[in-house]
Amino acid sequence: MRLSTRGRYAVMAMVELAARDDSAEAKAARGQVSLAEIAQAQHLSLAYLEQLFGPLRRAGLVVSTRGPGGGYRLARGAGAISIADIVAAVDEPIHATRCDEGGPGCLAGQRCLTHDLWAELGDQIRLFLEGVTLADVIEGRVLGRAIAPAVPS
Repeated sequence: MRLSTRGRYAVMAMVELAARDDSAEAKAARGQVSLAEIAQAQHLSLAYLEQLFGPLRRAGLVVSTRGPGGGYRLARGAGAISIADIVAAVDEPIHATRCDEGGPGCLAGQRCLTHDLWAELGDQIRLFLEGVTLADVIEGRVLGRAIAPAVPS
């Protein structure tokens, strides 16, 4: 399972925004962060970020202010925005398989034997990303969160 550049860049940009929003200076000023600042800090393309922040804004994850001194800030606290929210906002599907329910199937219209395995992996990835927030990432609370499945008795 790989996230595309779209999903990864959106998460990187939102983490940068959350880290800046969480700083003492930002809390005092409630300032906006420009996409140019995020692009420079994360070594990302400004043009690509401009494409990503429209969907993030429409999803209610960021708010923007135009004009001099304008930019973006989180629409709600970093602890209230999951990584899955960000990935979903930029239309990044979280699938570990090419199989689609109701689609042509894996092999010439037939459901392949590994379909359930990959579908379950995709569900586990989605559940993991739903359980991790921007606050978890910026505060270093991600490692060790993966849980081994229960051993059947």
